[in-house]
Parts: sequence; C-alpha cells; structure tokens
Amino acid sequence: MMKGFSFLVTLAILALASSFVSAYDPSPLQDFCVAINDIKSGVFVNGKFCKDPAMVSANDFFFSGLNIPGNTGNKVGSNVTLVNVDKLAGLNTLGISLARLDFAPYGLNPPHTHPRGTELLVVIEGTLLVGFVTSNPNKLFTKVLNKGDVFVFPIGLIHFQFNIGKTAALAFAGLSSQNPGVITIANAVFGSDPPINPDVLIKAFQLDKNVVEFLQKAFAPN
Repeated sequence: MMKGFSFLVTLAILALASSFVSAYDPSPLQDFCVAINDIKSGVFVNGKFCKDPAMVSANDFFFSGLNIPGNTGNKVGSNVTLVNVDKLAGLNTLGISLARLDFAPYGLNPPHTHPRGTELLVVIEGTLLVGFVTSNPNKLFTKVLNKGDVFVFPIGLIHFQFNIGKTAALAFAGLSSQNPGVITIANAVFGSDPPINPDVLIKAFQLDKNVVEFLQKAFAPN
C-alpha cells in the first residue's frame, strides 16, 4: 500500500515538474505588444486573429509571383521579396516564411538581423559571399556560395549576402517565423526616426562629427 502511495506521489511530482518545464511565454511575433485591460481597445494579438475555419479557402494558403525578379535598381543592387503572414494569411501560427533574393552584379544585401527568425538560404544562380557575426567577441563566419549551396544564419545574428560575380544572382531563403522582422544595421543606426543624438554615434563609432552628420543625412528616411 505504501509503495503504491509513494509511486503515485512520485508520479504527481514528475507531472508537476514536467508542466513547469514545458510552460513558457510564447515567442513575440512583432517588435512589441503592450498589455491592455480593455480588450475592446486592443488592436493586435501576438500574431494575427484567426479566420473562421468555415470561411477558409485554398486561396488563404496560396501566393503567386515569386517567379518575377525583384527590382535591383537601387543603391545596394539587391531586392528581397518576402512572403510572410502579411502576404500569405495561411502562414499564421505556422512559424515559417519565405523570401526571394535578387542581386545585380556586385549587389549587396547589407548587414542586417532577423530578430525573430533563423534564415536558411539556397543559391539558385550566381556566386554569393555570405557571412554572419556572433555575439561578443564577434567572430565572423563567412563562405563563398555557388549554385545549389546552402547556408544557415542563426536567429538574431548580423549577417549579409554579397554578389561577387559579374552576372545577376538569385537565392531563396526560408525563415523560422511567420514574421521574422528585419533590422538593417546602417539604416537603423544612422536613419532612425527621430535621429539618434549625434554625440552618441560619435562616441560609439569613434567618428568625426561631420562624418556622423553626413551618414545621418545619407540614411535619413525619405
């Protein structure tokens, strides 16, 4: 009888411990979600509201257009066409999205991070120099990729892709979030709205004031 009781107590403790281990806050699906007590005044949930299943159709799981090259006629010579939950509603809660990356010759997808997603990239055409930098002490992992090569960029780490070929390049990337987000480093630091106090940037980057002011003008939002 006592052995049976001890077994039940042990089982109950293990079950309770298991519930603590498996309990966690859901990963954020946007930059922030400020709590509000009046649900009538709320405009977002962590992700998207769900459509009535009876109203769902095949089109909710469909997107067309990734066969169309993106416009690379810009300063960096690249274009990212992202298919996330905003463009494909059926991705909601599935934790995945997709992107097409087009590069002009010597085009660059500048150093950036995805705060909510790991990126898995495959080269379809061309040759790309890619890499990511770890958190401190900031080790660089870099590789030249050719057609058919795959490279993974861990969640949240600064990374880049640079077309080192004389011809256009094409890649596709899967990301482990329905809304991975993107922070382009130069734009965020020198082009924030409102601008970061120049004194902060002068000291942080050890740059002359004139250089900081030039960069803030160059990256200022249109």
